[in-house]
Amino acid sequence: MESNNFLKAAKRHAERYFIIHYSSQSLYDDEQQGLSPRITSIVVRHLATGQTVSFAMHAVAEELGIARENIVQRYDQIESELLERFYEFVRDRRAQNWIHWNMRNLVYGFEHLEHRYRALLHKEAPQIPVEVRINLSDVLKDRYGSDYAPDPRMINLMKMNGDLDQRFLDGAGEAEAFRNGQFIRMNSSTMSKVDFFAHVIKLMESGKLRTAASSLGAWVDRLLESRGAKTVALISGAIGIPAALIEFFALVH
Repeated sequence: MESNNFLKAAKRHAERYFIIHYSSQSLYDDEQQGLSPRITSIVVRHLATGQTVSFAMHAVAEELGIARENIVQRYDQIESELLERFYEFVRDRRAQNWIHWNMRNLVYGFEHLEHRYRALLHKEAPQIPVEVRINLSDVLKDRYGSDYAPDPRMINLMKMNGDLDQRFLDGAGEAEAFRNGQFIRMNSSTMSKVDFFAHVIKLMESGKLRTAASSLGAWVDRLLESRGAKTVALISGAIGIPAALIEFFALVH
């Protein structure tokens, strides 16, 4: 998606946007025995209000009256209920805009969620149309270039814009948490990522996002957050010269 259009629309109609992320069993774990990874938590945040909804394995198990030591034996029942609740939430919001991070295929993405729903519940999920899915990583590439952060991009972008959230788990950490039955940790990690995506959008809107890129978009953002930007804008407004032009001549002389 073209980043300028996204930022304008998200700022003007934030009530139409939801941020989504999820955690699962390891995507490449031999313990899966050829089956698709289980979904352990899905977190959705409303961009306008910041209200967050979690569909999490530990919470569903508790509400179903399933003891912690029995979760493994009843995985199918718990995951089925988790997905049923998530898609009940989705059903009336499919026409909204869904911001995600690389949820683009059957390995990790909306298709993975739909597949698990079909496999466990034997019916079709209320599909979120491809046209309303917005990959935040693609938006960042459009605005700052593909080098906006070194791989792994999410972690490094988070570090460039503050400390790494203590709740954050990478893929290996989530796989270990799953093996240890630490579903609260997995849900907390997912929430930390959704919170970070919302923070990234706000920083982009204000021109304060820090990246490793050298593209024109990054240069403009650095210009807008520079100490003298306000002074330049004031002078240019008074004499009718664009602020960026004044700054450019100041940099080259």
